[in-house]
Amino acid sequence: MVEQEENLHYWGDISEEEYYRLQGIKGSKSFYTSPRGLSLFTRSWLPLSGPPRGIIFVIHGYGNDISWTFQSTSIFLAQKGFACFALDMEGHGRSQGLRGYVPHVDLVVQDCLSFFNLIKQDPNFGALPCFLYGESMGGALCLLVHFADPNGFQGAVLVAPMCKISDKVRPRWPIPQALTFISNFLPTLAIVPTEDLLHKSIKVEEKKIVGNKNPVRYRGKPRLGTVVELLRVTQLLSEKLRDVSIPFLVVHGSADVVTDPEVSRTLYKEASSQDKTLKIYEGMWHSLLFGEPDENIEIVRTDILSWLDDRCNTKI
Repeated sequence: MVEQEENLHYWGDISEEEYYRLQGIKGSKSFYTSPRGLSLFTRSWLPLSGPPRGIIFVIHGYGNDISWTFQSTSIFLAQKGFACFALDMEGHGRSQGLRGYVPHVDLVVQDCLSFFNLIKQDPNFGALPCFLYGESMGGALCLLVHFADPNGFQGAVLVAPMCKISDKVRPRWPIPQALTFISNFLPTLAIVPTEDLLHKSIKVEEKKIVGNKNPVRYRGKPRLGTVVELLRVTQLLSEKLRDVSIPFLVVHGSADVVTDPEVSRTLYKEASSQDKTLKIYEGMWHSLLFGEPDENIEIVRTDILSWLDDRCNTKI
């Protein structure tokens, strides 16, 4: 029973409400029914110090969710005056769907957009600037949300975005071709041969233990349909980088073997955005905002906050 309690939150056995209060923010959670009828788990993190100065819509990566260590960045940004909102995508966290199965990324994009647009309609937020924030696959989803609503957001923070699956973890030929064929008949089959990405993402050993305790993290092998869809979407994105026009900050570790920092360099070079910033951190891994030593996390957080500050009317 004690072990179960320890696994309730990544920060320990303090209740969620008490932890948020100690952090100086207000947190809430609920379920949202998307237009296609899916029940999706959502969270918000709001500043208590005053009215928010911007809205950040947060998108998690493959196999992850919004309730474990991923929310540490949202908590930090709420402390700095931003209202943050996120949902567990289909098949992830506490949302509806077969665990780890994402058959149609385009539908996930529409789920995100419908939820984000609902938040924008709240009169409490007025004409606040709206930003996208995504990690890994969530970074790719941010760009797809941008393509679906080119003028809906004032900027995007892309953390190790999965604009292409790194050749270091991508299945070798002829495996992708075989997977595509088999997925036509058995799309939910969880047999794709790949290592657990958690250990390739998190550098600090103690933090690997914390990350692995996430009670709702997807631990199975990738499902055929999900992998084929991610290969399709990342191929599409890699061909459309020049169509990116949103102001963006992309941050990436040079030692990332999950998503390729070279693709982030290509995004920066090819994007048509007039306002674009690239930060490559020497020696850092994929999990920039949890898996690194705390002093490295502080460097990345400072850069993200500085970028957001420069695009908001107010600073704190």
